[in-house]
Amino acid sequence: MPNDELMPIGAFARRSGLTSSALRFYADSGLLPPAEVDPVTGYRYYSADQVARATALRRLRELAMPLAAVEAVLGAGADEASRLLDEHVAEVVGNAAAVRRKAEVIKAAFRDAPGLPLAVLKGPVLADAVEQVLTAAAHEPGVPALTGLRIEADHEAVTLTATDRYRLSTRTLVPIEPPSRPWAGTVHGDELRSAVAASRRSPLVRLEAFPDGIWFRVAGHEDRHCRLLPEEYPDHRLLLASLGEVTTRLTVAKDPLLRALEELPGERVGLHVAAHGVSVMAAADEEHAGLTLPGTVVGPELRIVFELTTLYPAVSTAIGPDLLIDLRGHDRPVAIRSADRGDLTTLAMPVEPGRSA
Repeated sequence: MPNDELMPIGAFARRSGLTSSALRFYADSGLLPPAEVDPVTGYRYYSADQVARATALRRLRELAMPLAAVEAVLGAGADEASRLLDEHVAEVVGNAAAVRRKAEVIKAAFRDAPGLPLAVLKGPVLADAVEQVLTAAAHEPGVPALTGLRIEADHEAVTLTATDRYRLSTRTLVPIEPPSRPWAGTVHGDELRSAVAASRRSPLVRLEAFPDGIWFRVAGHEDRHCRLLPEEYPDHRLLLASLGEVTTRLTVAKDPLLRALEELPGERVGLHVAAHGVSVMAAADEEHAGLTLPGTVVGPELRIVFELTTLYPAVSTAIGPDLLIDLRGHDRPVAIRSADRGDLTTLAMPVEPGRSA
């Protein structure tokens, strides 16, 4: 290759974003040998064709990927490279979580005051409740409190609540051992999902509260810690208290309603609750009757419209084969709960036809 098509190491460093010392290291390791080395001066020269490999190498090393893994990724096809990257990310995330847990153990050892014994709950019940309620949590970076799960404990129950402003889920659990005093806090949602995974196969889980988080203590498993979110949680109790009287109540089988929602075209769904059940239709095509499901209706007929992404998870996470749906008007939140178990309630906010939520 003619020398005028080659770049000295300094110019190539600027093009690739790697330092000259890093380029020498990668050349000696065999990951990125120069295109040519002057036999007299020892100067190293690189070609423009090597910029892409050098840039990929730099980016992989920025992910703290070991050299052997970097070499494997650079030599693999697109699908295999993606798989190797996913494996590396999973390992990094797992290591970070392990470091965080160990740090929490060390921090706990520094505390003089013991934690508050919050409650003893059945492990599988707690795991199910967390999964059900957290489906209503938000993922908007501007409202960090809504990414978490609100836990409120008193001598009668432990209440779990999550909301994304268009949907609110709440479930009450009866503790085997209640707290010595009331407690409330908003727990980091992602850490909570991870923490309760070990609870599913454990008969009992002990929750212990500290100023910075909650410990999940499960016999035979490593204790897990979940941070508390410092941001103020919305006053969801005020919302629940201001719902108003139920005007129409519908009892309908859960599975047929889910299937109707799954098969419905469009992003919005219209419900027409009438004398003997509910008609499910695309909100943009209300002239057609849609699919009519039998049910028991008490109260006047009502037409109401939802975003599918709001209504579907509210229905799918409900407990039991039959749903009890309380309606208060076309512009008021709808409560969805089990027809025979009311400890999980989800509120779904309707939208006005033709307008965004």
